[in-house]
Amino acid sequence: MKENILETIKKHYEECYIKHGDNCQGADWPNETDLIKRYNIMFSVIRETSLISLLDYGCGTGMFLEHIKKDKKELEYYGVDVNPVLIKRALEKFPSERFWVETDGQLDPRINYDYIICNGVFTEKLSANKEEMFDYLCEKIKMLFSVAKKGIAFNVMSPFVDYEVQNLFYLEHDKLLKFVVKNLTRHYVIRNDYGLYEYTIYLYKETI
Repeated sequence: MKENILETIKKHYEECYIKHGDNCQGADWPNETDLIKRYNIMFSVIRETSLISLLDYGCGTGMFLEHIKKDKKELEYYGVDVNPVLIKRALEKFPSERFWVETDGQLDPRINYDYIICNGVFTEKLSANKEEMFDYLCEKIKMLFSVAKKGIAFNVMSPFVDYEVQNLFYLEHDKLLKFVVKNLTRHYVIRNDYGLYEYTIYLYKETI
């Protein structure tokens, strides 16, 4: 089922891009204002003021890189996505940057990533059921956390909503935290303070 989820996600975001173009709707986000909030929350996982390396996992067309360049934030950036169509567009915009297509479900451990962010990678379950999507999330997060030197950040939909949309992935805090504490780390931060119907979790290798 893991392969089916990955292929469904890959097809879905390619269709959004083809339909709407290289913008927030093309990445299946409703508006740019909320997307900028997400970018700022993702960037805030970084605790250092010195130069760090960051992997944008599920980078799409490189919109997060556009954001950090616009804000003149300095870091060593890498972008990876399963969709070659989106990576092609990212390289058209940033030919000198390091984008590549993920092909085997793993990341090169020889590259040192201080932090890894996953913006929107786990917010939609599409045709998968909740347990299938949770298992998929757990497998991916374990892999990403093992590669990151300092920490990772990712978002999911909050269960505290007025109504649920069928294709979105709503995940209870306690269920996620039981997995995180048992398998990954006790050093975590939940960000549910930015006004959207989702939350972002930071997982760190160690305390400050």
